[in-house]
Amino acid sequence: MARGLILFAHGSRDPAWGESLHALAREIQAVEPDLQVRCAFLERLAPDLPTVLAELAPGASRLDVCPVFWAANGHVQRDLPALLDEARAAHPGLELRLLPVLSALPGMLAFLARTVVGLAGEATAGSAHARS
Repeated sequence: MARGLILFAHGSRDPAWGESLHALAREIQAVEPDLQVRCAFLERLAPDLPTVLAELAPGASRLDVCPVFWAANGHVQRDLPALLDEARAAHPGLELRLLPVLSALPGMLAFLARTVVGLAGEATAGSAHARS
């Protein structure tokens, strides 16, 4: 494996909370079958980021970490860089890249705007039919 992708999210006490992240990982894997895609959590759910980095690093030349956070909060600005610095020290030949948070992904805001407006339009049309 030359490349890998880690989807990094906060975590929750509720184990079902992580299911949507695993669904995203499966979608990405379907788009790019040769890419090793894993999920990692900051807290409360396993595995954590250091565990996943240690698992993928030996066979990778590059790992991208996608913070599955809407905005660059304290976890993305403080906790995640510290974890990546530790991984760089532990795996000196590994290129680690931090991808943008969700709201900063190219086209994301426009995609969401179109989708929400479309859904709102469907809801409005459905309401009009229900009143007729």
